[in-house]
Amino acid sequence: MTPFRGAFVAIVTPFIDGQLDEQGLKDLIEFQISNGTHGIVPCGTTGESATLSHAEHRRVVELTIKTVNGRVPVLAGTGSNSTSETIELTRHAKEAGAAGALVITPYYNKPSQEGLYQHFKTVAEAVELPLILYNVPSRTAIDMAATTVARCAEVDNIVGIKEATGDMNRACDVIRRCPKDFAVLSGDDFTSLSLVLLGGTGVISVTSNVHPKGMSDLMNAGLAGDVAKAREIQYRLFPLMGAMFYDTNPVPAKKALELMGKIKSGAPRQPLWHMGEEPMNRMKAVLKEMNMI
Repeated sequence: MTPFRGAFVAIVTPFIDGQLDEQGLKDLIEFQISNGTHGIVPCGTTGESATLSHAEHRRVVELTIKTVNGRVPVLAGTGSNSTSETIELTRHAKEAGAAGALVITPYYNKPSQEGLYQHFKTVAEAVELPLILYNVPSRTAIDMAATTVARCAEVDNIVGIKEATGDMNRACDVIRRCPKDFAVLSGDDFTSLSLVLLGGTGVISVTSNVHPKGMSDLMNAGLAGDVAKAREIQYRLFPLMGAMFYDTNPVPAKKALELMGKIKSGAPRQPLWHMGEEPMNRMKAVLKEMNMI
């Protein structure tokens, strides 16, 4: 059975005055593990990987792996729009002890489907570490076709995908075309239950940052086939899932964690900016309704 199963948190990177808040990150990891999160994903989109220096990126990965200490898998974000840089970051993740690497489709460059296949194949052949592909066309301006995912699945250490199109037709096509042991993880909290019931293995979640128990319970129920329980949890969490996208991810999640007293500052790095008053008030109302603040 794949280790990439259940609710993995795409964990935020906390900053204080623009600098990495190491104690804040360690505290968040403990909060996650104590509430049943199945895995930790540092340096993803939600972790603001785009504005981390290479030194910060390495430190976040190393600190996460050290703090987790083998209790759950750590899937380190290592993707870039440069194949050589992706290899460098993936090698570091392996050396640091990550269980796998999350590798995004190269953004901005807009490679062809053959270019995508060759990119991932080159990384996989360069570093002997389980790789999870990451397809999020809303962020990258490139969409990886299900046929390309299936080609990549034939490469030995490409073991899964974070499918973040929110398109269940696409998710079904990926699951249908790929081997049964290929992990298909939702990158979209709203559709994570649907994907699991169709044969997916879990979610890499934004909402898990603020409600790890809810998302882990949702995935546990869905993977166990307890549809009634899973449906009840889904609708209970539904307003919170929406609130996490009242502004660009991870701005709402970081502010919510600050309001919950889980981190000292929810400030994102520029060019992201603080939430405006109107979306902030709407998010506060959801958090209060769920007795989270």
